[in-house]
Amino acid sequence: MAQSFTLPDLGEGIHEGEVIAVLVSVGDEVKEGDLIIEVETDKAAVEIPSPFTGRVREIRVKPDDVVTVGQVLMTFGGGEETEAAPAQIPVEPETEKAYHSPAGREQEPVPASPATRRLARELGVDLRQVHPTGPGGRVTGQDVRSFAEKAANAEKPEAAEKPSRAVPSVLVETPELPDFAKWGPVETIPLRSIRRTTARQMGLAWSQIPHAVSQDMADITKLESFRQKHKGQIQDKGGKLTLIVFVLKAVVTALKMYPYFNSTLDKAAGEIILKHYYHLGIAVDTDYGLMVPVIRDVDRKSIEEISLELKELVQKARDRKVSLEEMQGGTFTITNAGALGGGQFIPIINYPQVAILGMGAAGWQPVVVESEKKEPEIVPRLMMPMVVCIDHRVLDGSGAIRFLKTVVDALEDPEELLMTMI
Repeated sequence: MAQSFTLPDLGEGIHEGEVIAVLVSVGDEVKEGDLIIEVETDKAAVEIPSPFTGRVREIRVKPDDVVTVGQVLMTFGGGEETEAAPAQIPVEPETEKAYHSPAGREQEPVPASPATRRLARELGVDLRQVHPTGPGGRVTGQDVRSFAEKAANAEKPEAAEKPSRAVPSVLVETPELPDFAKWGPVETIPLRSIRRTTARQMGLAWSQIPHAVSQDMADITKLESFRQKHKGQIQDKGGKLTLIVFVLKAVVTALKMYPYFNSTLDKAAGEIILKHYYHLGIAVDTDYGLMVPVIRDVDRKSIEEISLELKELVQKARDRKVSLEEMQGGTFTITNAGALGGGQFIPIINYPQVAILGMGAAGWQPVVVESEKKEPEIVPRLMMPMVVCIDHRVLDGSGAIRFLKTVVDALEDPEELLMTMI
């Protein structure tokens, strides 16, 4: 009897992935738990184990293939084909994909938020029958309500007698591209892997979140002196004392003062979800694209612990070895254009978060300060541009200014920042 191995549900709204490597060949004997295929999805490479023991009969995919959840990747054994139980991949409880109908039949994964799934269950709506209008084919709460309303009206005899009214579309369709080859040589490159995921995530964030921005400059002269003084101690222990380590701690201080920056808007439920934990994502530039590993419980970790963990995570991201779990659960994101020499810039919020902090390159600038004689004087100071982008549905510009000022004040007084950690 043949058994079919399908791509399992990998969690966090993931519906497809790109095959990086097939780790077995036709005719190989495998045991339950042996790694058989490596798939990259949602910016993380996942090695998937076999859920059973048997001989590889057929391999239906190859590297660079894009596969979807539930698709048969390979078969084992001989005789009549049956479906094998999916491999067990750890998934956080709140990221459940499968919607179960009232009859108990398991559906294929449908892109929808947990709140939308709750609404569908309450209204008795099968998500697979709902036409999605959200980004990337995502079913929204309004889609579910509209479907339930139409179903209810269809059961009323008088509903059929009411004249229908055409509603003009407010969506702008993407125009067809011209033939660029008419003007010169061109090359086409598939939008795959991390770049495809980034494009989808940024499109979702920009279309769903009304962005507002606040900018400031941080005088990090004292902080840089402190960092230079102590970086050797951290290096001796295997870590790296970078500016972003201090920024992580300063951000946590601000998040505790302004908890709505550590939240998510659930539009379908009409609720704001406040998170009482501080898992901060760090945007990392790699040869494969932008990746955002997450440092968990930043508020509970020392400068030394964060330095060690951050160095390890950054290296794993650049080596394409960061796990899916290490990229999930972030509550707030920090991105550092200064590492590449960039100055002021406007980052895009990492959906479904509600804010993101950007750092630019620090440089020496003439600054007017008050002298000991209470007179203004011009002195050289190491200044770093900073920006915070907010979801204006949840946060206001005044809050963004206060939040950023809290971060800046903490960085400008390293002794006070360290005292808040005790």
